[in-house]
Amino acid sequence: MKKDIHPKNYRLVAFRDVSNGFTFITRSTAPSKETIEIDGVTYPLVKIEISNTSHPFFTGKMKLIDTAGRVDRFVSKYKKYQKKKEEEK
Repeated sequence: MKKDIHPKNYRLVAFRDVSNGFTFITRSTAPSKETIEIDGVTYPLVKIEISNTSHPFFTGKMKLIDTAGRVDRFVSKYKKYQKKKEEEK
């Protein structure tokens, strides 16, 4: 194995799923500007959009998460093609 390829600044970090509020603590090097206090201990906080508690594969429920407007952009981009297809019928 190669030496000195892994970071040495691992620390305990709290990750929070913003879709359902689930928070878990694990070791990470992820940068964070926010902190959170859990059981009297302050941890750096990293917000994530999806975790195993909200992902459709693990929950068995299909749920549309559109935090960046991707669905709206897709619909507006292909709306003209949809109209053209309907006119041809």
